[in-house]
Amino acid sequence: MPNPAPSLTLYHYWRSSCSWRVRWALAIKGVDYQSVPVNILSGEHRQPEYIAKNPSGFLPALAIDGRCYGESLALIDWLEETYPNPPLYPAQPEARLRVRQLALTIATGTQPLQNPSLLQHFVAAEGERQGHMQHFIRRGLSIYETLLGQGRPGLYSEGDQVTVADLCLIPQVYNALRFAVSLEATPLLQAIYQRCRLLPACQQAAPEEHQPKTP
Repeated sequence: MPNPAPSLTLYHYWRSSCSWRVRWALAIKGVDYQSVPVNILSGEHRQPEYIAKNPSGFLPALAIDGRCYGESLALIDWLEETYPNPPLYPAQPEARLRVRQLALTIATGTQPLQNPSLLQHFVAAEGERQGHMQHFIRRGLSIYETLLGQGRPGLYSEGDQVTVADLCLIPQVYNALRFAVSLEATPLLQAIYQRCRLLPACQQAAPEEHQPKTP
């Protein structure tokens, strides 16, 4: 007799890149979960109740049968292992390596450098923070574009199937557009962004679908 599906609760913020990645993975795999918004702007992620769930204070966190875990790529890998279809990694080892390299270019080399807590600590003048973000977004997207040119992009970052690389890329490009970073120098990833944004699972996970409703 198969084991029952675990009970999942996702703690997330609507415009968090990392939250979007995990929401998208859940949508692709058709996995049901309870949604619990956490408001970063009001500091809910720093409150003891949330810190008890995720000591880093970062979002998202996923409770699996009541036990909470953090780190978006770790959560996506757990989803991949628990719900293998449709897959988020290609089958061939070198292709999987390319996907991981692309994903980490964003998840460790680009997105963390825009974290509000980092900006507050290292960039004292609030008016200088957008310039800081733009610099690191341009750098990260330029590296990603170069890697695409060396790899095997198709409709998406690796061939014609959405992978973890796309789950990392699309939220980052969304942020690039928010912060007025031109995509003119990165036509390959710009085209991938446009294709992904048409996908139902991407739309289901997108920030505008999870933005708090105001009266």
